[in-house]
Amino acid sequence: MNSNNTLTQLLSDYRGSIIKKEGLKMDNCIFCKIAAKEIPGKVVYENDTCIAFLDLSQTTNGHTLVIPKEHYDSFLEADAEVMAHCMKVAQKLANKIVENMHAKGCNILTNAKEVAGQTVHHFHIHIIPRYEENDPIKIEFTDRSSVVNLDDIYNEIMK
Repeated sequence: MNSNNTLTQLLSDYRGSIIKKEGLKMDNCIFCKIAAKEIPGKVVYENDTCIAFLDLSQTTNGHTLVIPKEHYDSFLEADAEVMAHCMKVAQKLANKIVENMHAKGCNILTNAKEVAGQTVHHFHIHIIPRYEENDPIKIEFTDRSSVVNLDDIYNEIMK
């Protein structure tokens, strides 16, 4: 089995374990293992704080993940300085990826918790180059302005 298939199997096994477990420890984190060089990854950037590597799924060509080397479960728990550093790196890499891959734009996103689509519980930023409007990713926002009361929502947030 080549290293890419091995990594794919490890990720598949890990993602399956998330459904069965809560409070995963750093020892069980596939991204921590990539950052520690315990398992291979196609690393495109690295410094003392973070590492960036190609996502195995390649939603679009050049799909890259930026992660802190220190483990944080998600955006909601990440240290503010580390998160800011990761975003600076994501911006630098996104510009390089868009230019070198001849993309027309990109999505920058992170998911926090399973309900939002997080499958690996280690804070990470997706850089997803976009080439055409019909790329194999769909991010849609539903206009609910006619059925919600912004004052009520504002008051709830500001409690």
